[in-house]
Amino acid sequence: MPPTRRGRRRLAGDRGAVTVETAIALTAFVMVLALALGAISAAIDQLRCIDAAREAARLVARGEDVRARTAAAQIAPDDAHIVITVREDTVQVDVRAAPLSGLLPGLQLHGDAYAIAEPTSSGNIP
Repeated sequence: MPPTRRGRRRLAGDRGAVTVETAIALTAFVMVLALALGAISAAIDQLRCIDAAREAARLVARGEDVRARTAAAQIAPDDAHIVITVREDTVQVDVRAAPLSGLLPGLQLHGDAYAIAEPTSSGNIP
């Protein structure tokens, strides 16, 4: 049975609806995927900040200050700010970085570590 005039109007009015719905769904999928990848990248950079701080604190506690800064810079994310503080026999290292090179404003990655300096052969603490 051929469609009536009324049926043709309804079909003509729905033309392109699937295309619009597909475009919206694909856009939503891409946005969710981008957010997930950004979150994973930020989590990895957070772990890198923590690892850099721990390694630097360990090396400074052993008396290897120059090597500590070099190692922390290699481990930490790009453009990370590394602060090493030594007070008496306590070593504190603070590593801060912006995730995704600053693409996520308002989010600051942070890793810190503490260590006690090892005694030197002379018995003095550096």
